[in-house]
Amino acid sequence: MAKKYFGTDGIRGRVGKFPMTAETVLKLGWAAGKVLASQGNRSVLIGKDTRVSGYLFESALEAGLASAGVNSRMLGPMPTPAVAYLTSTFRAAAGIVISASHNPYYDNGLKFFSTAGTKLPDDVELAIEETMKQDMTTVDSAELGRAVRVDDAAGRYIEFCKSTFPAGRKLTGMRIVVDSANGAAYDIAHRVFDELGATVISVGAEPDGMNINKDCGATAPDNLRAHVLLEKADVGLALDGDGDRLIMVDHRGEIVDGDKILYVLACARNEGGSMHGGVAGTLMSNLGFEHALGRRDIPFARAAVGDRHVLELLKKNDWQLGGENSGHIICLDRVTTGDAIVAALEVLAVMRTSGKPLADLLDDLQMYPQVLINVPIAEKVNLDSQPTIQSAVKDAEATLGDNGRVLLRPSGTEPLVRVMVEGVDAKEVEQICQQVADAVSAGLE
Repeated sequence: MAKKYFGTDGIRGRVGKFPMTAETVLKLGWAAGKVLASQGNRSVLIGKDTRVSGYLFESALEAGLASAGVNSRMLGPMPTPAVAYLTSTFRAAAGIVISASHNPYYDNGLKFFSTAGTKLPDDVELAIEETMKQDMTTVDSAELGRAVRVDDAAGRYIEFCKSTFPAGRKLTGMRIVVDSANGAAYDIAHRVFDELGATVISVGAEPDGMNINKDCGATAPDNLRAHVLLEKADVGLALDGDGDRLIMVDHRGEIVDGDKILYVLACARNEGGSMHGGVAGTLMSNLGFEHALGRRDIPFARAAVGDRHVLELLKKNDWQLGGENSGHIICLDRVTTGDAIVAALEVLAVMRTSGKPLADLLDDLQMYPQVLINVPIAEKVNLDSQPTIQSAVKDAEATLGDNGRVLLRPSGTEPLVRVMVEGVDAKEVEQICQQVADAVSAGLE
């Protein structure tokens, strides 16, 4: 059954336009409350990032839940992975994050977590969508839900994050720049690394409701690079607006994306005997990364783009480590979703244990050049049924051989087909990508 509200990562849109209106979010709170209350648990956690519209949707959600007889615990600004963790520790029926992640301030969204701290199962999302078709009602006054503020939420999560760092070890003597994207982790991230002994230089930590992700954070890592070089720091950490993505910068100013972070973690776990299975990446994971893992006999598998799909693949294969090159890193033996702070702590632990800077841990990783061309299309089509396009792809793959890859991916949000080609030779990759893009454009005329 097609979903009207829920996408691959919750609900998201422009503030003031469907579905991110006060009226719709009010009813979503009510519908979610009805479904959750029917399962016997009447407690929900609500967290948010620093967007100015968070106040609006926080109030609407709480009112909707209360009208369905469900109690709300209000967490205030809180990273997405923190809400997932706290939902589990509070044994709540669900956790809801008001955030549009890496999007600009004028967007917002809702992410739902189950009592286990994982994304809501499809059947629960479908039940909420079905309930949205009903007229909104209100329980008797004696049964209305209540709202309370959780004053120690940040402290609880900070202690959890610190508990994932090796016992007895500290970050004393390490100089770290932390860019929190003026988002949900603007205070928490600094405190975690500071309490572990690091000298922390905070940037992107002055949210005003409208500067979230603006020229900072994981989606704009040049800001972090500049500060790392200026401060002569050992390493830099960039989070996105809701704290579930991590991009790093080494002491030389080189950007370290999600694939590289996963490589550091996989190699360290493999050498330390704690690697459980293999690594789950996505269709966009770099082929050089996959080949480097193969040289170390570390299994690798690709999921569809999206951390939800990575998590599904990890569970299917009974693996623990996965993520996306965009910076979603899932350490399933520690957390239930992508967590930038926890992933950063594991990389810092590897640096501390090995005595090596981040750059040295990536010495033997050769990333392949990738070229991406967006081809506009009039309407969605089945690319597999276009012989001209498939012929161009086969010719490209034959030219590249085992040292290259071609990927055609229709955009889920725009009228585009994304053509991605990667291989060893940058000029060849660029030429082949243009040829395939031209074939896609001509084949869809």
